[in-house]
Amino acid sequence: MKVEKISAFSYKNKGGNPAGVVFSDEMLNEKQMLEIAKDVNYSETAFLIKQGNSFRIRYFSPETEIAFCGHATIASGYLIGEKFGFGKYDLILNNGNIEIEVSQKNGESFTSITSMKTHSKDAKEEYINSIIKAFSFKKEDLNSKYPIKIAFSGNDHLIIFLKNKEKLQEMKYDFDKVKVLMKKENIVTISVLWEENENLYHSRNAFAYGGVIEDPATGSAAVALGEYLRNMGFKKSGNIEILQGFDMKQPSQLFVSFSDIANSPIKVSGTSRVIE
Repeated sequence: MKVEKISAFSYKNKGGNPAGVVFSDEMLNEKQMLEIAKDVNYSETAFLIKQGNSFRIRYFSPETEIAFCGHATIASGYLIGEKFGFGKYDLILNNGNIEIEVSQKNGESFTSITSMKTHSKDAKEEYINSIIKAFSFKKEDLNSKYPIKIAFSGNDHLIIFLKNKEKLQEMKYDFDKVKVLMKKENIVTISVLWEENENLYHSRNAFAYGGVIEDPATGSAAVALGEYLRNMGFKKSGNIEILQGFDMKQPSQLFVSFSDIANSPIKVSGTSRVIE
């Protein structure tokens, strides 16, 4: 069984978020997929089989199956383009379908994901306080302009904005406590952000839910940020750029675009590179 290793959302052909990608004639069983994901030991490995002009895809972290993973989808798009050519393809997830488009941009592989419908909801104050305490944030560290919310992009993500970049760079948290809290509310990642301007955001992404301290690029969380900004009225439509992974020495770049139609699908895009 060949596992391809691709780094998605790379930045100037560096960094990005590594993902394993496995193509097979028949979908492996869950035990096999989990064992492969553990062996690869990336935050996610994607497993695909071709079904007509579409692909059935499933995602596994080293500890559990994940409903949707953006960076592993971008990595899969790179290989779909290599094996089957540029164009648009439907991906069949556990709980819905998404569309990807594979192309080239400035000589690099460029994949766009169109998400399923998105939505936002409030988080309970007691829950927020528990998370903030586990991250050792103080109330004055938070950017009060941006209320802490949960945004859905195929997974639920908790969105937290900080006032300054230095506090973002210092981010640390109690892994075991946060993992329990995330599992309790099925929060797949916690997206901690700093706004440089209305079109550029810096992100760090806690992924204790999947057994990983931090993700260097998170497409699902990028879509969730677009949903959050639109739902809250901070940016009703347009394009944003997210820089992530720089504090991990794995620089990543994600592009997000969305319309002003509430809950409508959001597009996240990025380049990929092969891990030698």
